[in-house]
Amino acid sequence: MLNSNFLSHNPKCWVLTDGKPGMESQCIALADTLGLKPIIKRISVRSPWTILPPHLWIFPLKALKIKSDKLEPPWPDILIATGSKTVALALSVKTINPATFLIQIQNPTKSISKFDIVIAPKHDCLSATNVVSTVGALNSINKRKLNDAFTEFESEYLDLPKPLIGVLIGGNNKNFQLNQNRTEHFASMLREAVKNIGGSLAITPSRRTSKNSLEIIKSTLSDIPKNIWNGSGKNPYLGILAHSDCFIVTGDSVNMVSEAMATGKPVHVFKDFGGSKKFDRFHTLLEKLGVTRPFSGKIEKWEYEPIDEMTLVADAVKKAWNFSKN
Repeated sequence: MLNSNFLSHNPKCWVLTDGKPGMESQCIALADTLGLKPIIKRISVRSPWTILPPHLWIFPLKALKIKSDKLEPPWPDILIATGSKTVALALSVKTINPATFLIQIQNPTKSISKFDIVIAPKHDCLSATNVVSTVGALNSINKRKLNDAFTEFESEYLDLPKPLIGVLIGGNNKNFQLNQNRTEHFASMLREAVKNIGGSLAITPSRRTSKNSLEIIKSTLSDIPKNIWNGSGKNPYLGILAHSDCFIVTGDSVNMVSEAMATGKPVHVFKDFGGSKKFDRFHTLLEKLGVTRPFSGKIEKWEYEPIDEMTLVADAVKKAWNFSKN
């Protein structure tokens, strides 16, 4: 958390997103680390702004649909934004109210110097005096939350055979396609891993995991000790992070890999179903740092020092805030 000077006047904070959970969670994690209680502003943009790059948005505030959250006075002291659709809107707020301290998470692609600070992963290859580079995605995983989750989800995971292997499954996006053949391959590798080492699996799908993929995994692992979240009740994601001895994570999600590595436990990444230059840079960096290893159907043991991204970022925000007020 930042020093008391930062919070002395109880700054008003907005989080500005297009509602994508993975992006919004990073903004909220940063606000939480800074000791802020943000107002969440989820925007929805109408045509023709939806198809235009940020630098071509004329009168950005007119781009909002009626159902969108309103961006109007009183303006925030701090605005944390993420996503390409928020760039022009965030800059518009800054233009109207220059006192707003503007934080952008991920590459805004334009007008970098107009933001007070930009926080972007190293695989974005962004460089400027106001840019802070992180290894992975911002997240709120810490020892306190893991300890609380361990206690909360004891009944689900404590009695499963050890080692408990946490499996975080994503799905299709523009860079990865978890189709039937690739899912069958992945499920067979999960089966092989447990057969080789023993133990059990704690599996959680994501919103992008298709029903077909989940059925293939269930069928292939029918005789393997496991707990698969069915989507009902409280999301056990934190419980899996807390109880698992190691992880297997699909490589389509920077967020999931980042959250798994925040635990300091071994993270095996299954990435043989797509990719891009950005994703390749991300995974290569983590492998070089000794944080992750490619998943090959077997579980390995290794140690690494957890990377405390949030302390680094909070420190940088404090410095930028102090600079902006002098």
